[in-house]
Amino acid sequence: MKKGKIVLVGTGFVGMSMAYSMLNRGGINELVLVDLDKDKTIGEEMDLSHGLPYAPQKMVIKAGDYKDCKDAQIVVITAGAAQKPGQTRLELAETNTKIMKSITKQIMASGFNGIIIVATNPVDLMTYVVAKVSGLPKNQVIGSGTVLDTARLRYLLADYFKISSKNIHAYIMGEHGDSSFVPWEHAYIGCKKVIDVMKDSNKDISDLEKIHKGVVDAAYEIIEKKKATYYGIGMALNRIVRAILDNENSILTVSTYLSNGAYGQDDIYIGVPAVINSNGVRELLDLELNNKEQEKLNNSCNIIKNMRKESIDKIIDA
Repeated sequence: MKKGKIVLVGTGFVGMSMAYSMLNRGGINELVLVDLDKDKTIGEEMDLSHGLPYAPQKMVIKAGDYKDCKDAQIVVITAGAAQKPGQTRLELAETNTKIMKSITKQIMASGFNGIIIVATNPVDLMTYVVAKVSGLPKNQVIGSGTVLDTARLRYLLADYFKISSKNIHAYIMGEHGDSSFVPWEHAYIGCKKVIDVMKDSNKDISDLEKIHKGVVDAAYEIIEKKKATYYGIGMALNRIVRAILDNENSILTVSTYLSNGAYGQDDIYIGVPAVINSNGVRELLDLELNNKEQEKLNNSCNIIKNMRKESIDKIIDA
């Protein structure tokens, strides 16, 4: 395994936003781009490489194929179909399950044994598909989960309280989607609970729900205005990659495998805070949820499980 070698599958807006942020930040030794559109992949390789003289460090960038996964430390999958107007979430999930299945088989055929990060939507479901098809240990397959949602939450809270987002410790949990939630009891500014800060400064507690709604609506608003979201998720993926490469033991709300009754669940990938290092997921952060929050998490999990039952598991097994 080559330390610092990353293979990116999918050179669309999300994948290339991640690649560009990696180029600017450094810390990657080799970046291999893989996509069905070979010409685009070569074009992206050239365009990124021309920025290398101004990058913080030397980096090999090349257009490649699935054979390059063999000795990669991390494979990031951003490929997949985008939701078409009028298409249901289940229809999108079915299309992307077929794509994920094909991609994962090709990755594993190379002899790959690193960590796979999945960003394709619906991400919790697609992470489950990749884990199932790859047969890799569950800690080595993670989804982008609610890492972007959490960043949006921290940005909005920082703006609301006029405090640096670096000092906001709050998480979005559950499905990367409308059924996500914030466990407010575990949200802090510095080392003080957000709820207590609200009370002490006589702020309206209902503002917190408005902030969460702002997080949920953010993607719709961006898509309405500029057709797609990609910079935020590109940065979020870069953040996960860095946590793995640098063996950080950082806490990130990735889409993680829950089993044996963790958070009252079994055999499901969902966004919860987890400790991330060079092995992928080291452990879950087991937060105590109140009844309402547990209900929301259960609801998130049921949405995913119902889609699996309806058709996703059949596609995986076919």
